[in-house]
Amino acid sequence: MNAVTNIANDTTATPEGQVFPEEARTAFAAAYPEQPLVMPHRLRDHPLLGLDALAELAGRLPESSIEYNRGDLPIGIDGKPGATGLSITDTIHRIAETNSWAAVKNIEQDERYRALLHELLEELRPAIEAKTGAMLHPQGFVFISSPDAVTPYHFDPEHNILLQIAGSKVMTQFPAGDGRYAPDWMHESYHLGGPRELTWSDELATGGSEYAIGPGEALFVPVMAPHFVKNGPASSISLSITWRSDWSYDEAGARCFNAILRKAGMQPAPPKRWPGSNRMKCVGFRAYRKLFGPPAPPLAPK
Repeated sequence: MNAVTNIANDTTATPEGQVFPEEARTAFAAAYPEQPLVMPHRLRDHPLLGLDALAELAGRLPESSIEYNRGDLPIGIDGKPGATGLSITDTIHRIAETNSWAAVKNIEQDERYRALLHELLEELRPAIEAKTGAMLHPQGFVFISSPDAVTPYHFDPEHNILLQIAGSKVMTQFPAGDGRYAPDWMHESYHLGGPRELTWSDELATGGSEYAIGPGEALFVPVMAPHFVKNGPASSISLSITWRSDWSYDEAGARCFNAILRKAGMQPAPPKRWPGSNRMKCVGFRAYRKLFGPPAPPLAPK
């Protein structure tokens, strides 16, 4: 990685209480919203992000906010992976030995974690809103992973920064919006309620870029950039801070409208990447949904 995509070794002094150094925020402003970026942060010793605190949080959140399963997975899977048979609190407390992967979703449901999420995003708000407008629906997710665990190939609809708190991992990212790595019908299926897991083929590997992060480093992930993650040799804790924008919602709406056009026998052009606008297709989908209801997810082409 070059200086454009990795400034994680920056030693610029950071004002007390500020998580992202000034140079990191400057680099983020230049990279956002399309260029992956590794940058430093000062959150690695935060008391809310230790194993005991996270196990307690997971134990009091609703079941719908918890996901945990086996960690010894291939890069590509068909559907959701299997469970381990342990409780979420046991999984987190024993993460070093359980060969598991756990996600605590929507941590902003808890007042203390909501405050932490908003403090982090507030540091980046000027850079975000200068390009993609208002920061919408901020959410936080914590990932606790056993040594060598794999998060299979998938994509996400949010703008996302992954902050590594403990352990290390390597994320392999692929170009967002490139149909070689996530065909249009997969995007359309996901936005209409299908799974986010993508079909993997070893031939795709050469198109990926690896981004390694350790404690005190963060990685920005563009909207819908396909990726998979391999954990390092120690247990890992990561915090994902996400938000949506009018642009990201327009991209999703355009994908849904394209699904309607494709079902009618047409071959629509894929949505434009930023700074292109997808507003008209999104408006078209909203009008269709109001009149006819949401269409079903498209099936895989034969």
